[in-house]
Amino acid sequence: MKNDFTLTATFNAKAETIYKAWLSTQGHTLMTGSPAKVDGRAGGAFTAWDGYIWGTFLELEENKKIMQAWRTGEFSEEHEDSHVEIILEETNGETKLTLIHTKVPEGQDGYVKGWEDFYFKPMKEYFGE
Repeated sequence: MKNDFTLTATFNAKAETIYKAWLSTQGHTLMTGSPAKVDGRAGGAFTAWDGYIWGTFLELEENKKIMQAWRTGEFSEEHEDSHVEIILEETNGETKLTLIHTKVPEGQDGYVKGWEDFYFKPMKEYFGE
C-alpha cells in the first residue's frame, strides 16, 4: 500500500516568483538553503538536497502547477517513482502552495515532516513571513 498526503502553506510571494524559483538551480538552492540542480522544463531532470532527492518534471503549467516524478536515496530500485504535484494559487500577492505527494513507498513516513522542515520552513524565511 502506498502512502499519499497533502500539505498546504502560504508564502509572502507571487506565484510566478515561487514557480520560477522551484524551476531554477539558483532559485531552488536559495529558497531551500541546500544545493540543487534543476533543468526546469517538462522532461527536465532535477536533484535537490545535495543529491538526496531526484527526479524529472512531468508536467508544467506556468505559475500554476508543477508535477514531478520524485524519489530519494531511501527508495529501493524496486520502488516506482512517487509523484509530487505542486499547485500555486495567488491572492493579493500571497501564494497558497498545495503539495500532493502520492505513491510514497510503504514504511517511508518521514516525508511530511521533511517537506515542512526542509522546504516550507526555509521557503517562509526566504520569501518573508
